[in-house]
Amino acid sequence: MGTGTDFSDKLQINKKALDKLLAIDTNFDVLYKDLVIGEREAGFYFIDGFVKDEVMQKLMSSLEGVTKEKMPSTVEEFSKQWISYVEVDIEANRENLIRSLLSGVVCMFIDGYNKALAIDCRTYPARGVDEPDKDRVMRGSRDGFVETVVFNTALIRRRIRNPQLRMEMLSVGRSSKTDVVISYMDDRADKAFLENLRKRIQEIDIDALSMNQESLAECLYKRSWFNPFPKYKYSERPDTAAASILEGNIVILVDNSPSAMILPTSVFDIIEEADDYYFPPVTGTYLRLSRFLTTLLTWILTPTWLLFMRNPNWIPEWLEFIVPAEEVQVPLIFQLLILEFAIDGLRLAAINTPNMLSTPLSVIAGLVLGDYAVQSGWFNAESMLYMAFVVLANYSQPSFELGFALKFMRLIMLVLTSVFSIYGYVAGAIISICAVVFNKTISGKSYLYPVIPFNKKDFIRRFIRISLPKTEE
Repeated sequence: MGTGTDFSDKLQINKKALDKLLAIDTNFDVLYKDLVIGEREAGFYFIDGFVKDEVMQKLMSSLEGVTKEKMPSTVEEFSKQWISYVEVDIEANRENLIRSLLSGVVCMFIDGYNKALAIDCRTYPARGVDEPDKDRVMRGSRDGFVETVVFNTALIRRRIRNPQLRMEMLSVGRSSKTDVVISYMDDRADKAFLENLRKRIQEIDIDALSMNQESLAECLYKRSWFNPFPKYKYSERPDTAAASILEGNIVILVDNSPSAMILPTSVFDIIEEADDYYFPPVTGTYLRLSRFLTTLLTWILTPTWLLFMRNPNWIPEWLEFIVPAEEVQVPLIFQLLILEFAIDGLRLAAINTPNMLSTPLSVIAGLVLGDYAVQSGWFNAESMLYMAFVVLANYSQPSFELGFALKFMRLIMLVLTSVFSIYGYVAGAIISICAVVFNKTISGKSYLYPVIPFNKKDFIRRFIRISLPKTEE
């Protein structure tokens, strides 16, 4: 055994140890290929499916010209002279070699050398970088992140051709060894927060990131689990991630996940959308304000209507049309709660419905169930109308997490309003506001910045889409 290495200079000793560690007799996809190089025994370890046959053939054909006289004395010289590939590392640590091999890297041993050659010619199975279904835009680029982290970093690099852009690779999970990339601009990111975030990721002690980004998110932010408002902004759009990096934010990419985590994130960051910037300032401002107003209505519309129904004498004459025309058979609170849960049930059904059947089943659910629910006397047309608006309005902003957070706050307000009338309505509003005000970003800053603490310049920029800034020299 050579100094500073975990491997022997005898091929058969290394092969015997690795065959046992990799259970090569059991795992059909862990392959070993014998060959002779310069009259010495040699061999490749690789994972079937991560390496294309053509690449392996070219690699082996490039070694056919090696003779005994041309064999270098060290593996480093051999790599320089005979490996006709770009990404080649010399590996002396067994644990690192195993991790690289199981990630798809080809590992080669040659008798007489006490180190291995790690040749990164892997090709992961991947789908096309099509536009994500959730983050669609009316104007702008049509590409999206995929499940392969290297492709995702390339999509960001394509947009930011600046040497200050950093892509740090970390590994998380004792068993999964999941690749996690921290992407940021070295001259713009908050260095203290960056160091704290890097330390948090390195100190994560978990067997595997089984749920990819969600597992990582819960490990990074363990406090206030009962607060439903999202701590991160997720985006499947490379242009959104690149713009956030240029603004000084930090983006985290997790292998096997087709979205980026953007942090630190305030509630105003989550409500923003790419369309705000792909249109002129006036149009972008209108889209932004209408989205903010619609999001607000999803929270207070049905509780406010229920409050008026409990106190009809408060309704002004110009709003008397909101009173149900038909006699109420089922109490309004039960109508609204049933509809809240029924809509989630329909949403889950739509997710699990084959694409060829989703359209006809949606028509049946919308027309037949809705029409007969009103005719049967279970629901009033008004409650159906207001809940339909709430459902559609939820899709006006891209964050699923924010939509469910508002839903939970709305349910609390509905129940409290039904039981305690105006006092319950006010209490529910206070609970909702406190959930936002006392929420913190992962960096510990205010979730409502630039409102708390107030920053006039940033506040105006959040609500009014001004012209894009000129490039600084």
